[in-house]
Formats: sequence, C-alpha cells, structure tokens
Amino acid sequence: MDADALADIRRLDAMVDHWADRKPDALALVFGDQKWTWRQFQQRGEKLAAALVAAGVRPGDRVASYDKNHVACLELTQAASRVGAVNTVVNFRLAPDEVAYVLEDAGATVLFVGHEFVEVWKQIADRINTVRKVVVVGGSPDEYEELLASAPAYEGVVDVQPDDAVNQLYTSGTTGFPKGAVLSHRALLAHTRACTELFQTCEGRVSLVAMPLFHVGGSSYSLIALYAGVPTVLVREAHPTYLLPAIEENGANQAFLVPALIGMLLAAGEPAIHALGKLEALAYGASPMPLPLLERCVQLLPTTVSLMQVYGLTEVSGVATSLADGDHRDPAVRHRLLSAGKANPGVEVRILDPGTSAPAEQGVSGEVQLRTEQVMTGYWNRAQATAEAIDSDGWFHTGDIGYLDEDGYLFIHDRLKDMIISGGENIYSSEVENAVAAHPSVADVSVIGIADEKWGEAVRAVVVPVPGQRIDAAEIIEFCRGRLAHYKCPKSIVVTEELPRNPSGKVLKNDLRKTFGQ
Repeated sequence: MDADALADIRRLDAMVDHWADRKPDALALVFGDQKWTWRQFQQRGEKLAAALVAAGVRPGDRVASYDKNHVACLELTQAASRVGAVNTVVNFRLAPDEVAYVLEDAGATVLFVGHEFVEVWKQIADRINTVRKVVVVGGSPDEYEELLASAPAYEGVVDVQPDDAVNQLYTSGTTGFPKGAVLSHRALLAHTRACTELFQTCEGRVSLVAMPLFHVGGSSYSLIALYAGVPTVLVREAHPTYLLPAIEENGANQAFLVPALIGMLLAAGEPAIHALGKLEALAYGASPMPLPLLERCVQLLPTTVSLMQVYGLTEVSGVATSLADGDHRDPAVRHRLLSAGKANPGVEVRILDPGTSAPAEQGVSGEVQLRTEQVMTGYWNRAQATAEAIDSDGWFHTGDIGYLDEDGYLFIHDRLKDMIISGGENIYSSEVENAVAAHPSVADVSVIGIADEKWGEAVRAVVVPVPGQRIDAAEIIEFCRGRLAHYKCPKSIVVTEELPRNPSGKVLKNDLRKTFGQ
C-alpha cells in the first residue's frame, strides 16, 4: 500500500483513481458473475459522473439509490464524489410511505431504482416533486448499463472540499421516521483509515461486502477495500445462498456481519461453519451478540479467524470502538466478551452522568459520548436535532448507556430511553437478556419494562424458544435468580415466534412494548 500517497487523499473518488493509476488491470470488484478491474471501475464511475451532470445534477444535489446491493450503488458514491453530489441510499425494506418520506426529505433529483422496486416507485411517484430522472437498475430492460454506454465525455472532477457531504444515510428509525445523517469526505476517510488499520487490510485480502449498502455496515465498510486497493466481492443479499459462494468460490477472506447472520450461518451446519473458518478477519456488530452465541462462535471458528467486535453508529460513519481477537480468546479476560472494546484510533470516549451532565466516575454508568473526525456533519434539515446530538465541543451524544473500566474497555448496557427503573434501581436490559439467553430452551430474547403499581416498572422478558423446546416461565425466572440480583430478574415471561427487528438486527422495542407491554 502506498501510504504516503493515500494519506493525501481528501475525497472518496481519489481512492479509485489512486489504484487505477498504480494497478489498472488488477481485480477491483466482483458482483455475481461479473468482474471489473480498477481501470474499468474508474471508467464506469467517470461515465456515471458525466451522466449525472447531463441530467442536471449539481454540487450539493442528492441522488438516490433504492435497491438491494448492486454495483450501481458503489459506482454512484464514486460518481457523486466526482461531481460534488451526495448519494442517499434508501432502505429497500421500508414501507412505501417511508420510502416516499426519505426521498422527499432528501430532495433527491435522480433516482436509481432496482427493478424489483419499480412498482413501489409507481405507487409513490406522484408525491415526489424533486425527482427529475429515474433509472431502472437490473431486470429487463436494464436502463443503468444503457445510461453508462450513452454518457457524454467525462470532463473531470469538480472542486470538492473535505468537509463537503458525499453520503447521506438514514438512521434505523426504531421510533418514528428516520433522520438523514450527512457524512462528509473527511468523516468517511477518517473512518476508513482507522478501520483499514484495525482489519489489517492489505495485499492478499478479499473483502466481502454483505450487509445492505443503506447501512454503514455495508456502505462505510465497502470503502476499506477501496482504500487498501484489494478486491471487493459484493453480494446481492446477506444470506447464506450468496455468502458461501463468495467465500468458497471468490476467495473472500474478510467480512463484517451482524450477529443474527452469524448465528444463522453457525446453525446451517458444517459447510457454513467450514466457510466461515476460511475467513482471516470477521467483524461483527450493529446489535449485541448474545454471550452464548459469541462463545459458540469462539469455540467453533479456528484461531486463524481474527474476531473483532465493533460498536458504532451511523452518526459516526460506522465503527467507534472495537474488541480485538486476543480479548475474545484469552480465558483470563473472559469478562471482556461483554464489552464493546476500546476506542479506535482517532476516537475519544467519555461517560457523562445523564442527570448532572458531569463526568461519571470510572466504572459508573452514564451516557456514552464520542468525539472524532468521523462524526456526521449533522442531520439533514434538522438543526435542532443536530444541536441536541452534537454539543459545542464536538461531542456526539449517543443515547447509549455504558461505562469504562480501569483498562479503558467500554461496556454498553442499554439505550438511555430503554433503561428500566424498578423501585428506584436502574436495570439494564442487556444484562438481563444475557442471563435469559443462557437458558438452553431460549433461542432469542429481549427485555422491556412494563408498568407496575408497586415498583413503577417491572422486568418482562419476551423469548423465542429453541425449536422443539417448551418455555417454562417459572424455571427461567429461577434460572436468572442464580445469575442476577433478584430485583433485576424478570417478573414475567411471554413467548413469541420471532422478535421484531430493523434491517441492522436491532430489536424494535417500541413494537415489543405495544404488543407485550400491557
């Protein structure tokens, strides 16, 4: 890797240009049965940039990608960077009204829509006044390749500053409509450099991009391979059908996956476990991994797989802290498996008492706050929400509750709004969830607070049983009493077939409260 030249990069498209100049014929990208070299990937990005300009896209304009994972989205980020525009990646799992909201909120001028979602677009098209051009991606006929083929001559990049926006990703929206987090070149490059170092991404690595590109675990993670100059294998969906061939046939050996997907792969049997064992680096995050699943992962995967837990948010471009492989495999520090690790290079972490806003003492829980170049510029068109999230000293208020131990490891308990207060005692759902999840009849669990006349709130566990197992509520409560203080133990257990989750794997606790909170 040409470290000195890469250190001077100030815009995302320059990463592609760097490698297209130095190794034009080397493999850059694999998608299905298609492959592109660095020069070809660069040329496609240039053609798309020219097509955007011809469509009237100007610096600061939002262009949108509404599709499952497709090479067009990666190329759109590159092209947007070249013309000073902003790629807004829309969550394809949203309901039509939510898609309309995001497109209206962003003010998208050009829309790239996957052929599977054309009917949704037709339902909402008359509500979106800003979209001037729609390009159908994939299917028959595919308008995207035709757009590239007919693009005018590329006239070069426009003047783009490091603090200019380039990506706009919408928060998960676990409550209400999502907010658009505006991410700059500076923020994304700071994140990319730190993660390239953490993953030790270098020659010989092949990066598997499996998570949806509307999520930082897809879009921000995808930039690591572009920075390091190694091939990317992009898969359409995060499903074993796509993942196993990417590893076995295309040689992917570095990946970021959410815990639910890792659990699915481990449960799929020996072929899937064997494929995971071929990875050199496997990071996981976006939602907590239950301790029993994490321990199974450590047990089943060979030591040649470097495991890394990551914690972060859309608002900080992705990853802020990480737990290294050594902390996963050393029995002497087993307690660290419950932590989110240490601050990444360029990230500061502090804990503030939510009641007094004073720094919390070591080991005492409070709101987790982060300061880093990776922090978003702000929420799109939401000045008040931005001011509430980022203070005048540049600290981003995460809304998560946690503490730092004496060695600087961050332990996340809960979302501030999800903390349960019972009889004046703070109860963190993650602690209770780990205790319940250890019971052999429990496949999945989430904990909520319900109204209680005596204690104010009481703990309720919503559990999914292991197939073929019966849930005995009294047995599970007694099981927890051997592991937790009694006031933290569930007072009631309810059973469901599946927990509601957003696309990044986080449990939708508002939905749980509506269904099981009475």
